[in-house]
Amino acid sequence: MLSLFAGATGDILLDSLPSVPGTLPHFLKEPEDSYIIKSNPIKLLCRAVPALQIFFKCNGEWVHQNEHVSREYMDQNTGLKVREVLINVSRQQVEDFHGPEDYWCLCVAWSHLGTSKSRKATVHIAYLRKNFEQDPQGKEVPIKGMIVLHCRPPEGVPTAEVEWLKNEELVSSLTDDNIDTRADHNLIINEARLSDSGNYTCLASNIVAKRRSATATVVVFVNGGWSLWTEWSPCNVPCGRGVQKRSRTCTNPAPLNGGAFCQGMSVQKITCNALCPIDGGWEKWSEWTACSVQCERQRRRECNNPPPRHRGIMCEGPSNATENCTGGMCTQNGKLLHDVKPQSMDGSNDVALYSGLGSGVIVVAVLVVAVMLYRRSQSNYGVDVIDSSALTGGFQSFTFKTTRQGSPLLLNSSLQPELTVGRTYSSPICFKDSIDNKELFDPLPDNKVKVQSSFMVSLGVADRAEYHAPKGHPPETFPRGLNRDYSNSTVERRSTKKGLLTPNGPPLTPTKDQMRTTGVFGHLGGRLVVPNTGVSLLVPHGAITEDTSWEMCMVINQGESSFQTEEGCEILLGPEVTYGPRGLDLSSPVAMTIAHCAEVDTENWNIQLKRKTQDNSWEEVMSVEDESTFCYCLMDSSSCHLLLDQPGSYALVGEPLTQAAVKRLKLAVFGSMGATPMHYSLRVYCVDDTPYAFQGVVATETSRGGQLLEEPKMLPFRGNTFSLQVYIQDVPQFLWSIKPFTTCQEFSFSQVWCSNQKPLHCAFSLERNSPTTTQLSCKISVRQVKGHEQILQVYTSVAESKKESVPFFTQMDCTVTSQAGPKAFKIPLSIRQRICATFDTANAKGKDWQLLAQKLHLDRNLSYFLKQQSPSAVILSLWEARHQDTGDLDSLASALEEIGKIHSKSTAAKMQNNMTDNNDH
Repeated sequence: MLSLFAGATGDILLDSLPSVPGTLPHFLKEPEDSYIIKSNPIKLLCRAVPALQIFFKCNGEWVHQNEHVSREYMDQNTGLKVREVLINVSRQQVEDFHGPEDYWCLCVAWSHLGTSKSRKATVHIAYLRKNFEQDPQGKEVPIKGMIVLHCRPPEGVPTAEVEWLKNEELVSSLTDDNIDTRADHNLIINEARLSDSGNYTCLASNIVAKRRSATATVVVFVNGGWSLWTEWSPCNVPCGRGVQKRSRTCTNPAPLNGGAFCQGMSVQKITCNALCPIDGGWEKWSEWTACSVQCERQRRRECNNPPPRHRGIMCEGPSNATENCTGGMCTQNGKLLHDVKPQSMDGSNDVALYSGLGSGVIVVAVLVVAVMLYRRSQSNYGVDVIDSSALTGGFQSFTFKTTRQGSPLLLNSSLQPELTVGRTYSSPICFKDSIDNKELFDPLPDNKVKVQSSFMVSLGVADRAEYHAPKGHPPETFPRGLNRDYSNSTVERRSTKKGLLTPNGPPLTPTKDQMRTTGVFGHLGGRLVVPNTGVSLLVPHGAITEDTSWEMCMVINQGESSFQTEEGCEILLGPEVTYGPRGLDLSSPVAMTIAHCAEVDTENWNIQLKRKTQDNSWEEVMSVEDESTFCYCLMDSSSCHLLLDQPGSYALVGEPLTQAAVKRLKLAVFGSMGATPMHYSLRVYCVDDTPYAFQGVVATETSRGGQLLEEPKMLPFRGNTFSLQVYIQDVPQFLWSIKPFTTCQEFSFSQVWCSNQKPLHCAFSLERNSPTTTQLSCKISVRQVKGHEQILQVYTSVAESKKESVPFFTQMDCTVTSQAGPKAFKIPLSIRQRICATFDTANAKGKDWQLLAQKLHLDRNLSYFLKQQSPSAVILSLWEARHQDTGDLDSLASALEEIGKIHSKSTAAKMQNNMTDNNDH
């Protein structure tokens, strides 16, 4: 055997091998089964004692001696020499082998007495396919029913292990006896509970990769059950044949998650016979009694002919009678009885009469004197007394606190102002629409300043005076003594002006389908905001050169979207926004914020920023995931923050890469009386989840006098080509009726997916069965086929008289449309300048501003900041745009504090190194 092996692997000098005890080799370590992951080779190891040599044989052939790595060492416990040999097996070797068996290797060890063979170790190439052999399917099961979700993982080597996720959290049968995950990769829930509703995912994994199945939505529903019957009501008639009622409600339990409504009647009626009342009647009078010493006699009668029964009326009249039995001739002390007068009684009556008259005279005299004294004291003042608080109240700040967070649109919202100690709202006043409040914004006479009221002073906005220049005076110049950073702004929905004059550019002409805001800004910068749209523009400090001002504007296109693609697969994720004027020349970029409706996920979305060209076509500026030196894009969960150098029209466009791409929809239900007092209309809106898109719903419902009946909710809508269905459920059939086959309405996938910020709605018309019905309760279910579902619960009071329209926006939702100067920024100007001076100056490593970007979580696309004149200033502008709603400087302060600690440590380390070097010298 040795000679044969020597011929295959080269000459072996056995005489040179050390002597070992006379026993066969014994393996301390045998090769183990292994898996090659990707292109990484595996190592097979053999260890034996005593052994002169150890060599590997793979697939029946000896491995070349040069491929062995061997070593020999002394075992400290036994004192024997141990030999260890190792070889590498590559992926190429395994793939090139074509045999009836799997690729295998074993090792052979020699001693003086012979050879020993180890076990065979197989080598496999590990993999895990992408597609599941069977994905779990969504189910709707009744409560306490059994749920079985099947899952067959993808083919793989080694075989994949399966785990289950519910709403992205691991499901374990060890902590819940009701769940079994051991039966052939399936998930079994023995008795379904309401808490078992959710999105389930099968997770397969081995040493190579992890794979996720399609999500299966499980809905555990509850069928309605009747409550106990109430007691029978009294008979509805006071006399004769009538009706008694009793009722029950479908609340034991109430139907949930689409469960069936109770079958049967909710009201039962039976006939009843009410006993008619019998009024009482008098019997005949009794005989007169004998004449008494007082000359009187009496008689009586009873009310029992018949006696009153069954709520009958008692007899009317007296039951006793008394009369003089002597014809008025009975005497007392020699006088007729009717002429006798009791003297003591006459005297007491006279005393009482005179006492009362005397008391009345005294009271009247006291009152007269009091009135005269009061009028004389008041006449000394000569003026009316006025409450001084009426003079000072306009300058006192006020506070109010909210008792509950609720929608300002909601019909029955419990948000009530309370004049107690609480959070102080000192934000600027929201300017209203210039068309609806024409008198409020009419210009004052030339060269006059409009001063705000004392109430505006109390809110801290008195310094926002409006100046109107004389005719012919250019808007970019200001009278002496008036600060250039003022703002004179309006929000226009249908502007009738021909254009806006700008210092260095052509006029930007508004159209009737635009929502716009304007403001005049100088060297100190400012901010433009279109209220309740999620759109704003930040002009940084120093962007406009000194002694220069620009009248800037921002416009949202409200007409039909001009954005179209040839493929038709891209959609608008937010409104089209234009800022200008066209000839605007700034030294640093502006920060624009646009709200969007995408669930940001780079694996499922390709989101791009596009700009409109002069020929009204759209060109790509950048992808939000790319890095660029001429534009910066920061995507948050609901807003996109842009740093832009050039004015123009911009839009955020999304292209779905997979069917798992999701855009958010906002759902809202409104109600109003129908064409007749017996009809009531429910309107369900499905709109892209951006503040601007919801404005279209608000405008429509304001004109209709609609009322918001439930807090708006968000629905994730997938790009899986499935439609959106709207159901009306649980309408009380004995109170309301709805036309057959109108309880379900449907929007096609393309209608919803390509709505481009335009609202979709459907209507349900209900009719009252009785004019006395004043309450309406039902559920609106909005769900995507093979997707998510949302429930809108409606409970409202319905009245025949016309209701007052509920205001859709309150002061808390408004914001000033334009601010200029330091008040437009969260970071005070002095602190901003100190930060820029500190971090723009390069240190030894030249990375100060990069460290600032890193701590503020803005360290992507650093090449854009590098080309700026002041990288720190641009970073702070982007931070301002990102935190404009919160106004919280804590995160910035924490970042600066952390940077300070890092610099302190590095400085201390440098000083320590210098001290060490000095000691060495």
